[in-house]
Amino acid sequence: MFNRLPLPDHVDPEKTGSVWRVDYRQRAVDAKKWARQHGILPAREDAQKVAMLLIDVQNTFCLPEFELFVRGQSGDGAVADNRRLVRFIYQNLGRITQLHLTMDSHRMAQIFHPVFWVNNQGEHPEPYTQISAADIEANQWRINPGLLERWDFTRDNAAAFARYYTSQLEQGGKFQHTIWPYHAMVGGVGHALVSAIEEAVFFHGIARTQPPEMILKGEVPLTENYSALAPEVKNGPDGRGLAPRNEALIDTLLAADRLIIAGQAKSHCVAWTVQDLLAEIEKSDPDLARKVYLLEDCASPVVIPDVIDYSDSADRAFERFAAAGMHRVSTTRPLDQWPGFSNG
Repeated sequence: MFNRLPLPDHVDPEKTGSVWRVDYRQRAVDAKKWARQHGILPAREDAQKVAMLLIDVQNTFCLPEFELFVRGQSGDGAVADNRRLVRFIYQNLGRITQLHLTMDSHRMAQIFHPVFWVNNQGEHPEPYTQISAADIEANQWRINPGLLERWDFTRDNAAAFARYYTSQLEQGGKFQHTIWPYHAMVGGVGHALVSAIEEAVFFHGIARTQPPEMILKGEVPLTENYSALAPEVKNGPDGRGLAPRNEALIDTLLAADRLIIAGQAKSHCVAWTVQDLLAEIEKSDPDLARKVYLLEDCASPVVIPDVIDYSDSADRAFERFAAAGMHRVSTTRPLDQWPGFSNG
């Protein structure tokens, strides 16, 4: 049986919705002491390698005052999710071998930010505008002429790229091209991990002598990268690559004995990462799906009141994942009650 550890004295899950500076020096001392007190061994000694993938647990998505807070249907979605996630990491510190964290990482001029596009009046689209291939054909939106030199576009091949890109997204069967508020800006406070998560991840790394793996995604300006594993559009109309797949991360995740996935948003970056992972699993060995655990009470869908609600699409995606053999689990049950988890 896997015994849940108590929370260290410094942990206050109710602070999860706040930003603060982590006291690394003190937490390092605390983590070493905690490992000795509870007999927590270095991660290299784990007989069963348990990886945990945390997707985009950043201020920009997880705190109400930031740009793209994932409120879910409850209104406090990502904050409540991260309270549970913080508890889960500390309580299962001795079982989690490796933490992998993706970080959405953006610049001002990217294909999903308003400044990238203009209409015939020179106006930028409002956040949450959806731009279809038909809109491009009708010349309702075009790539901002002031940015063309940045990518060696002429007006003609910029128009061709816009038609191609929006068509590729629609043919992929996910969503139309969406304009998002400026978010996850590299160097900004929104880009940073939620302080409570950062502290828990640092504490885990010291206690288990296992540094976390940090994965930046989404910096390529001419494609979206909802999934941590691959861009939404891989090649331009001329066949040249826009952004590579993260083959190293795919291999690392599939090499784990058990893989737990949590983060934001359930309807977008989580769902699309899991979908890409499942595609790899189905190509190699469908039975590998059984070692994937989706921590469903630590992820919420994008819900913007009176604008859009992706709850149903998130639920449908998770139903597909479960049908393929993945497990939908929650923090309310200990690990040894998760299907297949007690079997080393």
